[in-house]
Amino acid sequence: MNGLLIVNKEAGCTSRDIVNIVSKKLKIKKIGHTGTLDPMAEGVLVLCIGEATKIVEIITSSDKEYEAEITLGLNTDTLDITGNVLKEEEAIFTKEDILKSLVKIKGFYEQTVPIYSAVKINGKKLYQYARNNEEVILPTRTVEIKEIKLISNIKHVNNKTIFSIKCTVSKGTYIRSLAKDIAEILGTIGVMSKLNRTRQGKFLIKDSYKLEDILSDNYKIIPLSDNLFDYKVVIATDLLLKKVMNGALIENIYGEEVILIKDTNDNLLAIYKAYEKDRGYLKPWKMFKGGIL
Repeated sequence: MNGLLIVNKEAGCTSRDIVNIVSKKLKIKKIGHTGTLDPMAEGVLVLCIGEATKIVEIITSSDKEYEAEITLGLNTDTLDITGNVLKEEEAIFTKEDILKSLVKIKGFYEQTVPIYSAVKINGKKLYQYARNNEEVILPTRTVEIKEIKLISNIKHVNNKTIFSIKCTVSKGTYIRSLAKDIAEILGTIGVMSKLNRTRQGKFLIKDSYKLEDILSDNYKIIPLSDNLFDYKVVIATDLLLKKVMNGALIENIYGEEVILIKDTNDNLLAIYKAYEKDRGYLKPWKMFKGGIL
Protein backbone atom coordinates (compact mmCIF):
# COMPACT_ATOMS: atom_id res chain seq x y z
CA MET A 1 0.00 0.00 0.00
CA ASN A 2 1.79 3.09 -1.29
CA GLY A 3 0.27 6.49 -1.97
CA LEU A 4 -1.53 9.49 -0.53
CA LEU A 5 -4.70 9.70 1.51
CA ILE A 6 -6.28 13.15 1.74
CA VAL A 7 -8.03 13.55 5.08
CA ASN A 8 -10.49 16.28 6.06
CA LYS A 9 -9.42 16.67 9.68
CA GLU A 10 -12.11 17.68 12.12
CA ALA A 11 -11.60 19.96 15.11
CA GLY A 12 -10.84 18.36 18.46
CA CYS A 13 -8.11 15.93 17.46
CA THR A 14 -4.43 16.29 16.68
CA SER A 15 -2.72 15.47 13.40
CA ARG A 16 -0.92 12.65 15.21
CA ASP A 17 -4.28 11.25 16.35
CA ILE A 18 -5.34 11.02 12.69
CA VAL A 19 -2.10 9.26 11.73
CA ASN A 20 -2.53 6.74 14.55
CA ILE A 21 -6.17 5.99 13.71
CA VAL A 22 -5.50 5.58 9.98
CA SER A 23 -2.39 3.50 10.66
CA LYS A 24 -4.46 1.11 12.78
CA LYS A 25 -7.28 1.01 10.21
CA LEU A 26 -4.96 0.26 7.28
CA LYS A 27 -2.73 -2.01 9.36
CA ILE A 28 0.40 -0.20 8.23
CA LYS A 29 3.06 1.48 10.36
CA LYS A 30 4.85 3.39 7.62
CA ILE A 31 2.65 6.48 7.48
CA GLY A 32 3.13 10.19 8.16
CA HIS A 33 1.44 13.55 7.67
CA THR A 34 2.75 16.56 5.76
CA GLY A 35 2.03 19.52 8.00
CA THR A 36 0.57 19.75 11.48
CA LEU A 37 -2.88 21.21 12.03
CA ASP A 38 -3.66 22.47 15.54
CA PRO A 39 -6.36 20.54 17.43
CA MET A 40 -8.86 23.39 16.90
CA ALA A 41 -8.16 23.49 13.16
CA GLU A 42 -9.99 21.65 10.40
CA GLY A 43 -9.25 20.77 6.80
CA VAL A 44 -6.78 19.15 4.47
CA LEU A 45 -4.25 16.81 6.05
CA VAL A 46 -2.23 14.86 3.47
CA LEU A 47 -1.10 11.44 4.69
CA CYS A 48 1.78 9.65 2.98
CA ILE A 49 1.62 5.87 3.13
CA GLY A 50 4.35 3.29 2.54
CA GLU A 51 6.87 4.38 -0.09
CA ALA A 52 5.04 7.71 -0.32
CA THR A 53 6.63 8.73 2.99
CA LYS A 54 9.69 9.53 0.86
CA ILE A 55 7.87 12.54 -0.60
CA VAL A 56 6.70 14.04 2.71
CA GLU A 57 9.21 16.90 2.46
CA ILE A 58 8.12 17.76 -1.08
CA ILE A 59 4.45 18.04 -0.14
CA THR A 60 5.27 19.83 3.12
CA SER A 61 7.13 22.52 1.18
CA SER A 62 4.14 23.29 -1.05
CA ASP A 63 1.85 26.32 -0.70
CA LYS A 64 -1.16 26.08 1.55
CA GLU A 65 -4.55 27.78 1.42
CA TYR A 66 -6.56 28.62 4.53
CA GLU A 67 -9.80 30.20 5.58
CA ALA A 68 -9.39 31.78 9.01
CA GLU A 69 -11.51 33.80 11.38
CA ILE A 70 -9.74 36.57 13.31
CA THR A 71 -10.99 38.20 16.49
CA LEU A 72 -9.52 41.62 17.27
CA GLY A 73 -9.32 42.94 20.83
CA LEU A 74 -8.15 39.70 22.44
CA ASN A 75 -4.73 38.22 23.17
CA THR A 76 -3.98 34.70 24.44
CA ASP A 77 -0.80 32.77 25.20
CA THR A 78 -1.39 30.44 22.22
CA LEU A 79 -2.46 33.22 19.81
CA ASP A 80 -5.74 31.39 19.22
CA ILE A 81 -9.15 31.36 20.89
CA THR A 82 -8.35 28.21 22.93
CA GLY A 83 -5.53 29.78 24.95
CA ASN A 84 -5.41 31.54 28.30
CA VAL A 85 -6.54 35.15 27.94
CA LEU A 86 -3.69 37.58 28.61
CA LYS A 87 -5.38 40.83 27.63
CA GLU A 88 -8.63 42.25 26.27
CA GLU A 89 -9.37 45.67 24.87
CA GLU A 90 -11.95 47.53 22.81
CA ALA A 91 -11.22 47.01 19.13
CA ILE A 92 -13.78 48.45 16.72
CA PHE A 93 -12.63 48.60 13.09
CA THR A 94 -14.35 49.16 9.76
CA LYS A 95 -14.21 47.10 6.59
CA GLU A 96 -11.94 49.76 5.09
CA ASP A 97 -9.54 49.41 8.02
CA ILE A 98 -9.38 45.65 7.58
CA LEU A 99 -8.84 45.82 3.83
CA LYS A 100 -5.95 48.26 4.27
CA SER A 101 -4.27 45.93 6.77
CA LEU A 102 -4.55 42.98 4.37
CA VAL A 103 -2.85 44.98 1.62
CA LYS A 104 0.01 45.79 3.98
CA ILE A 105 0.56 42.19 5.15
CA LYS A 106 0.64 40.72 1.62
CA GLY A 107 4.07 39.68 0.33
CA PHE A 108 7.23 38.65 2.17
CA TYR A 109 7.80 39.50 5.81
CA GLU A 110 9.65 38.25 8.91
CA GLN A 111 7.19 36.30 11.03
CA THR A 112 7.88 35.37 14.65
CA VAL A 113 7.27 31.71 15.43
CA PRO A 114 4.64 31.31 18.22
CA ILE A 115 5.95 29.88 21.47
CA TYR A 116 3.26 27.19 21.41
CA SER A 117 4.79 25.36 18.45
CA ALA A 118 7.01 22.34 17.85
CA VAL A 119 9.96 24.31 16.47
CA LYS A 120 13.12 23.31 18.33
CA ILE A 121 15.59 25.67 20.00
CA ASN A 122 18.69 24.06 21.52
CA GLY A 123 17.12 20.63 21.14
CA LYS A 124 13.92 21.53 23.00
CA LYS A 125 10.51 22.28 21.45
CA LEU A 126 9.22 25.80 22.01
CA TYR A 127 6.01 24.65 23.69
CA GLN A 128 8.17 22.88 26.31
CA TYR A 129 9.72 26.23 27.22
CA ALA A 130 6.22 27.71 27.48
CA ARG A 131 4.91 24.93 29.71
CA ASN A 132 7.95 25.22 31.99
CA ASN A 133 7.67 29.03 32.12
CA GLU A 134 11.22 29.30 30.74
CA GLU A 135 12.48 32.33 28.87
CA VAL A 136 13.47 31.77 25.24
CA ILE A 137 14.12 34.05 22.28
CA LEU A 138 11.54 33.21 19.65
CA PRO A 139 12.96 32.62 16.16
CA THR A 140 11.74 34.43 13.08
CA ARG A 141 11.41 33.17 9.52
CA THR A 142 10.72 34.77 6.18
CA VAL A 143 7.26 33.81 4.95
CA GLU A 144 5.21 34.88 1.97
CA ILE A 145 1.54 35.79 2.02
CA LYS A 146 0.87 35.17 -1.66
CA GLU A 147 -2.84 35.97 -1.67
CA ILE A 148 -5.10 37.31 1.05
CA LYS A 149 -8.66 38.61 0.92
CA LEU A 150 -11.63 39.34 3.14
CA ILE A 151 -14.37 36.72 2.75
CA SER A 152 -16.94 37.75 5.37
CA ASN A 153 -18.86 40.69 6.68
CA ILE A 154 -17.31 42.59 9.59
CA LYS A 155 -18.99 41.76 12.92
CA HIS A 156 -18.77 43.76 16.14
CA VAL A 157 -19.39 41.64 19.23
CA ASN A 158 -18.66 42.76 22.82
CA ASN A 159 -16.52 45.66 21.57
CA LYS A 160 -14.44 43.31 19.41
CA THR A 161 -14.18 43.05 15.63
CA ILE A 162 -14.53 39.63 14.01
CA PHE A 163 -13.90 38.84 10.34
CA SER A 164 -12.72 35.99 8.10
CA ILE A 165 -9.95 35.87 5.52
CA LYS A 166 -8.83 33.48 2.81
CA CYS A 167 -5.10 33.30 2.18
CA THR A 168 -2.47 31.37 0.25
CA VAL A 169 0.82 31.18 2.11
CA SER A 170 4.28 29.68 1.84
CA LYS A 171 5.70 26.81 3.85
CA GLY A 172 6.24 27.60 7.52
CA THR A 173 3.60 30.31 7.83
CA TYR A 174 1.67 30.27 11.11
CA ILE A 175 -1.86 31.59 10.68
CA ARG A 176 -2.01 32.30 14.44
CA SER A 177 0.95 34.62 14.01
CA LEU A 178 -0.60 36.12 10.89
CA ALA A 179 -3.71 37.02 12.91
CA LYS A 180 -1.53 38.69 15.56
CA ASP A 181 0.44 40.57 12.92
CA ILE A 182 -2.69 41.85 11.14
CA ALA A 183 -3.93 43.09 14.51
CA GLU A 184 -0.62 44.88 15.15
CA ILE A 185 -0.90 46.68 11.80
CA LEU A 186 -4.27 47.94 13.04
CA GLY A 187 -2.74 49.01 16.36
CA THR A 188 -4.51 46.42 18.48
CA ILE A 189 -4.33 42.78 19.60
CA GLY A 190 -5.90 39.75 17.95
CA VAL A 191 -6.19 35.98 17.84
CA MET A 192 -7.16 33.30 15.37
CA SER A 193 -10.63 32.08 16.33
CA LYS A 194 -11.26 29.50 13.55
CA LEU A 195 -9.09 27.78 10.94
CA ASN A 196 -9.79 25.58 7.95
CA ARG A 197 -7.03 24.44 5.58
CA THR A 198 -8.72 24.23 2.19
CA ARG A 199 -5.72 23.24 0.06
CA GLN A 200 -2.20 21.90 0.36
CA GLY A 201 -0.26 21.88 -2.88
CA LYS A 202 -2.55 20.29 -5.46
CA PHE A 203 -4.79 18.62 -2.90
CA LEU A 204 -8.19 20.21 -2.29
CA ILE A 205 -10.63 19.85 0.55
CA LYS A 206 -13.35 18.78 -1.92
CA ASP A 207 -11.27 15.68 -2.67
CA SER A 208 -10.64 14.77 0.97
CA TYR A 209 -12.23 12.15 3.22
CA LYS A 210 -13.53 12.54 6.73
CA LEU A 211 -12.36 10.07 9.34
CA GLU A 212 -15.79 8.41 9.39
CA ASP A 213 -15.48 7.77 5.63
CA ILE A 214 -12.11 6.10 6.07
CA LEU A 215 -13.27 3.96 8.97
CA SER A 216 -16.23 2.77 6.85
CA ASP A 217 -13.95 1.99 3.86
CA ASN A 218 -15.27 4.86 1.78
CA TYR A 219 -11.98 6.31 0.53
CA LYS A 220 -9.41 6.10 -2.25
CA ILE A 221 -5.64 6.19 -1.98
CA ILE A 222 -3.93 8.27 -4.66
CA PRO A 223 -1.12 6.22 -6.25
CA LEU A 224 2.35 7.68 -6.71
CA SER A 225 1.99 7.24 -10.45
CA ASP A 226 -0.66 10.00 -10.49
CA ASN A 227 0.30 13.52 -11.52
CA LEU A 228 1.11 14.70 -7.99
CA PHE A 229 3.63 17.40 -8.89
CA ASP A 230 4.25 19.87 -11.68
CA TYR A 231 7.55 18.23 -12.60
CA LYS A 232 8.54 17.01 -16.05
CA VAL A 233 8.01 13.26 -16.50
CA VAL A 234 10.71 11.25 -18.28
CA ILE A 235 10.08 7.70 -19.46
CA ALA A 236 13.22 5.62 -18.93
CA THR A 237 14.24 2.87 -21.35
CA ASP A 238 17.46 1.03 -22.20
CA LEU A 239 20.60 2.86 -20.98
CA LEU A 240 18.71 5.53 -19.01
CA LEU A 241 16.68 2.84 -17.27
CA LYS A 242 19.86 1.00 -16.29
CA LYS A 243 21.44 4.18 -14.91
CA VAL A 244 18.36 5.06 -12.89
CA MET A 245 18.01 1.56 -11.46
CA ASN A 246 21.66 1.79 -10.36
CA GLY A 247 21.15 5.24 -8.82
CA ALA A 248 23.65 6.87 -11.15
CA LEU A 249 23.96 10.51 -12.17
CA ILE A 250 22.31 11.36 -15.48
CA GLU A 251 22.90 14.22 -17.91
CA ASN A 252 20.47 17.10 -17.50
CA ILE A 253 19.41 17.31 -21.12
CA TYR A 254 15.94 18.35 -19.94
CA GLY A 255 16.82 21.79 -18.56
CA GLU A 256 14.89 21.07 -15.37
CA GLU A 257 15.68 21.36 -11.66
CA VAL A 258 13.59 18.29 -10.83
CA ILE A 259 12.21 15.44 -12.95
CA LEU A 260 10.09 12.37 -12.33
CA ILE A 261 11.35 9.18 -13.93
CA LYS A 262 8.93 6.40 -14.81
CA ASP A 263 9.20 3.16 -16.75
CA THR A 264 7.05 2.27 -19.76
CA ASN A 265 4.41 0.75 -17.46
CA ASP A 266 3.90 4.07 -15.64
CA ASN A 267 5.75 2.86 -12.54
CA LEU A 268 7.46 5.69 -10.64
CA LEU A 269 11.14 4.76 -10.39
CA ALA A 270 12.76 7.88 -9.01
CA ILE A 271 12.74 11.62 -8.55
CA TYR A 272 15.96 13.30 -9.70
CA LYS A 273 17.11 16.85 -8.94
CA ALA A 274 19.93 19.12 -10.08
CA TYR A 275 23.41 18.05 -8.96
CA GLU A 276 24.85 20.96 -6.98
CA LYS A 277 28.47 20.12 -7.91
CA ASP A 278 27.75 20.10 -11.64
CA ARG A 279 24.51 21.64 -12.90
CA GLY A 280 24.91 19.69 -16.13
CA TYR A 281 23.79 16.57 -14.28
CA LEU A 282 20.86 15.35 -12.22
CA LYS A 283 21.28 13.15 -9.15
CA PRO A 284 18.90 10.71 -7.43
CA TRP A 285 16.75 12.44 -4.83
CA LYS A 286 13.99 9.93 -4.08
CA MET A 287 14.26 6.31 -5.15
CA PHE A 288 11.33 3.92 -5.08
CA LYS A 289 11.60 0.18 -4.57
CA GLY A 290 11.13 -1.66 -7.82
CA GLY A 291 9.01 1.12 -9.28
CA ILE A 292 5.79 2.17 -7.59
CA LEU A 293 2.42 2.50 -9.28
